[in-house]
Amino acid sequence: MLRKTICSYDMMQESETLDIVEVRDPANRTLNLDALRSFVAICETGSFRRAAARVHKSPSAVSLQIGKLEELLGARLLDRDARHVALTGQGETLLGQARRLLGLNDETLALFRRSPLAGRLCLSAPHDLGVTLVPSLLRRLAEVHPGVHVDVRLGTSEAVQKGITDGSVNLALFNDVGKSTIRTQDLFSEPLKWLVLNGGGAVQKDPLPLAVAEAGCAWRDAALNALQTAGRTYRVAYSSDTSMGQAAALRADLAVAALPLSLADHDLVEAPSHYDLPQLPLTHIRVADDGSELARAFVALITADMRPRPGVAAE
Repeated sequence: MLRKTICSYDMMQESETLDIVEVRDPANRTLNLDALRSFVAICETGSFRRAAARVHKSPSAVSLQIGKLEELLGARLLDRDARHVALTGQGETLLGQARRLLGLNDETLALFRRSPLAGRLCLSAPHDLGVTLVPSLLRRLAEVHPGVHVDVRLGTSEAVQKGITDGSVNLALFNDVGKSTIRTQDLFSEPLKWLVLNGGGAVQKDPLPLAVAEAGCAWRDAALNALQTAGRTYRVAYSSDTSMGQAAALRADLAVAALPLSLADHDLVEAPSHYDLPQLPLTHIRVADDGSELARAFVALITADMRPRPGVAAE
């Protein structure tokens, strides 16, 4: 009886030792692909809420995944506050690796689950969405429907919508304010705000110097209409076909701009209320299609990836 007890105690000690080795031995650590997918979604959407909606989890579940990922790697991956998320240097290193790992995973799955859909699809989007939202959507389409080839055209929101109405494109992604004039589906919305350089003086000038996109941009129209309605004098001091170009003018303290609140950071902040700039509307990211099989399949994929779960609000 004593011998059996000693043997059981030795086996228990051995088991505990093995558990410790598995935790401490880097060779036995395995990255969680589900957590990596959430991490990439945060990087691509700039928001825990939108990332949670994309991966069909709650924001708290995504936050827990990132915490465990940081603990496993022994590195801080994201700098975050109440409004913004930014990659650390370690996070930038992981992003490239994560995309490769997920790509290999999805490529492997595609070998066994081939989609019957094939053909050519013409997608149109504004420049900003072309460098932010579109790449991740194209990657997702390639994962699920590898036989579909996509042509991408970039232009103003007005030109993008015209492509759907005149039949020159199959699918349109665009920014819009107010009600749409064509049949669309809303993907997500966020407030437009007057952004300025933190501590800058451009907002104090009269007439108000503006940084705007080219004619046909929904944000430009919203800014000019709001100022005209309020009777505020302004001048177009800087123009660019991307919001990053407008942000450059703000950082140089040359102008103010009506931009989505998600673009605010430590340098670019919402104009203080005492400057009494007029209220701006929400901006909506919308998708429209021509009713073709390929376009509808792409829309179904987009909306499924971005549809919020119960209790998860899309920003």
